[in-house]
Amino acid sequence: MSNKRILSGMRPTGKLHLGHYTGALENWVARQNETDPDGNRVYDTFFLIADYHNLTTSLETDDIAANAVDMVIDWLAAGIDPQKSPVFRQSMVKEHAELFLLFSMLITSSRLERNPTLKDQIRDLNMDAMTYGHLGYPVLQAADILLYKGNLVPVGEDQIPHVEITREIARRFNKHYLLPDGVAVFDEPEPKITKFSRLMGLDGKAKMSKSLGNTILLSDTQEEIMQKVRKAITDTQKVRKNDPGRPEVCTIFSYHRKFSAAQQVASIEQDCRSGALGCVDCKKMCAAAIAEEMAPMLEKRSEFSERRDLVQDILEDGEKRARAVAESTMQEVRQAMKLG
Repeated sequence: MSNKRILSGMRPTGKLHLGHYTGALENWVARQNETDPDGNRVYDTFFLIADYHNLTTSLETDDIAANAVDMVIDWLAAGIDPQKSPVFRQSMVKEHAELFLLFSMLITSSRLERNPTLKDQIRDLNMDAMTYGHLGYPVLQAADILLYKGNLVPVGEDQIPHVEITREIARRFNKHYLLPDGVAVFDEPEPKITKFSRLMGLDGKAKMSKSLGNTILLSDTQEEIMQKVRKAITDTQKVRKNDPGRPEVCTIFSYHRKFSAAQQVASIEQDCRSGALGCVDCKKMCAAAIAEEMAPMLEKRSEFSERRDLVQDILEDGEKRARAVAESTMQEVRQAMKLG
């Protein structure tokens, strides 16, 4: 491989919101389109619909297929190019499950229990008991990455422990199993620390989450965006228009910093602090800025929504291409392990 290879994925939760866009999709599109001085792509990119991962925390499957299509429509609208980046469902490439099984033999349960994000997940999901699948979530993630010989894993700092588990599994596999010519099957992937832009929810209390009802969807119209922004929490101490505001604690100002022009942001900050700008007008400008950036995506999303057959074709093509890579990797794994 001449290019570095990246695999990223999301659970199929249906339509995406601005938090998904700023927290992942923007970065995906940037990495997909990044070129060197000669115009060659820097990364080979694969984008995974992690439907198996859904099962680690919920056994409900009725909506997974429809949610996957809705999510892919948002990916395509945001700029994911299926010609450059295979887009595929994890469950349609059975090698994920096979490699997950083999990797499960290479790590102890006590090591997985030391994963620092595990307790946070249990707390956040209010789980009374943990399944084997949930405990083994990082092992499945390792199979996802290594199945495509991923070199780089774009993550925030909180996900570094998962990448380290992947590296440990690759190292342990290579220690026990080599190809006949003595070559290792897997490289140890490197974490690519990425500063993801985390958007606060409209309630100003937590990050955007559909379960909390504090989101702006990528599929929202300009009118829907305006209605949602109008109800958003701002600076609770700025009661009247002329009251001096505190932009640093205002949810709406955090959106301005992301979606408004830099010169306008400076003016908004100054006028808010002086009391010259009221929250109503500030929200109108914010909604307009968000709607303007989302408009091209909304148009593309409408086109794909009307061509769900095309989306299905894109998935099937991506799965065919992903399957070819996965099968090649598993041939090497079986050869190294001397399995059938």
